[in-house]
Amino acid sequence: MKKQNINRKHNFPDADLYQICIQSLKNAKRDLQLFEDYGYEESRMRTFFKLTDQFKDLPDDEELLGDQMLMTEKKYEASEKLKAAIRSLMMRVAMKYSNKSGRYRKFGTSKMGDMTDAQLIFCGRRVVRVARQQADFLDDVGINDNTIRRISEAGQRFENAVNIQQDRVANRDIAVESRVQKSNKLYEELIILCNIGKDIWSEKDPLKYEQYTIYESNNEQKKARKANMGA
Repeated sequence: MKKQNINRKHNFPDADLYQICIQSLKNAKRDLQLFEDYGYEESRMRTFFKLTDQFKDLPDDEELLGDQMLMTEKKYEASEKLKAAIRSLMMRVAMKYSNKSGRYRKFGTSKMGDMTDAQLIFCGRRVVRVARQQADFLDDVGINDNTIRRISEAGQRFENAVNIQQDRVANRDIAVESRVQKSNKLYEELIILCNIGKDIWSEKDPLKYEQYTIYESNNEQKKARKANMGA
């Protein structure tokens, strides 16, 4: 069963979430004695601040995507080097045999440009294996241990690059999910804190009440300010 994606509970950027949390905590610290009447004590505020402070240091998706793209570029470079090594060997094989012959076709490189990463890895292994089997027939066209080793080593480097790139993709998915979970936890705590703040000042001080009001968009904030000005 496919795992369901975790969605953000807030509509504004994480940077805005961090800033709103910090400012709301400052307001709550100012109003600490009033918050304590609701059972929301200083220790809980400190825990909230610690989580908020840790959140700002989490890598964002752009950073993780950039890292993933670097690994993809290295994988592409490694694949091109493997293909170049294979083509060099196959050119020598073609000098010895027709490219329509069974000995040539046995290498299985005819559709190398269309191969997936996994297929190219297997192709490299097959070329090494077949070249070693036919080494006695191909030494006169310069195919020897060094030629074959070049393909073997290029294939290993490409396979390593594929694995690293796949790890970066998985790490990005995990990190994004973790960031969403932590942002949701902050948002839930922020809502509790701000609801208390609004309840404290709802009939006492409109300005302080406004300080605990969360707007999901700039448009909502503009509308609220316009309404307040009209009042």
